[in-house]
Amino acid sequence: MRQIVISGNDLWLERRGDTLSLPSSVALPSDGSGLFRFGPDGEYVAFQAPSVEISAGLELRGLRESHALLPADDYAAASKGAELIHWHASMRYCPACGTLLRRGGPISKICPACGSEHFPSLSPAVVVLVIRGREALLVHAANFRRPFYALVAGFVETGETLEQCVAREVREETTLEIDDIRYRGSQSWPFPAQLMLGFTARYRAGEVTFADGELTSGGFFSRDSLPMLPTPPSLSRALIDAWTRGDFD
Repeated sequence: MRQIVISGNDLWLERRGDTLSLPSSVALPSDGSGLFRFGPDGEYVAFQAPSVEISAGLELRGLRESHALLPADDYAAASKGAELIHWHASMRYCPACGTLLRRGGPISKICPACGSEHFPSLSPAVVVLVIRGREALLVHAANFRRPFYALVAGFVETGETLEQCVAREVREETTLEIDDIRYRGSQSWPFPAQLMLGFTARYRAGEVTFADGELTSGGFFSRDSLPMLPTPPSLSRALIDAWTRGDFD
């Protein structure tokens, strides 16, 4: 059994020589309502850290940082565990009648009053690589903490398709018009509970103008003059890397 022990936005990891791995010997919480088992034969168990003081032999690492430290399967499991713990802490009362929920199935909660069952929800968001000739649009958002450039992104709104969302976000944030919108892949993004959907599009018309205040700078960059980029494992970085390799030519 491998444990996903969550403390805020961090994981408890066990040091074994020069490597860090998911622990297996942290005491499980007595309250089973906040414990989640998943994976083949319940291989993973996720729960909130039992105390603010980390156990001996363990180290705290950020969930995103852990991508470079853990095997792919363990990181994917840690991401899922983090989302489940966040959902458990934030989804306490029935949205239909306000009654305190109790655990139902492996990843659900049941309202004891009205009987409704509730599952973790995701917020779908798009990221789009806009291509103009041999250049791609890279932007810096006002909420970025570091001076890197990424892709136009935004949440899907009620009543629109993914393609409509892509075109709207690009228009709202930069005033550009695009076409040839193509789906390229998706990514679970547990910060805290998003599903990222990646697209490419072709520039059609307009000049870059930061229309709604969400972006502070940006423009079209060539492959040999790229600014600082977001770090893996973001889908934004994956799309940029694919473009630099010529995958979308």
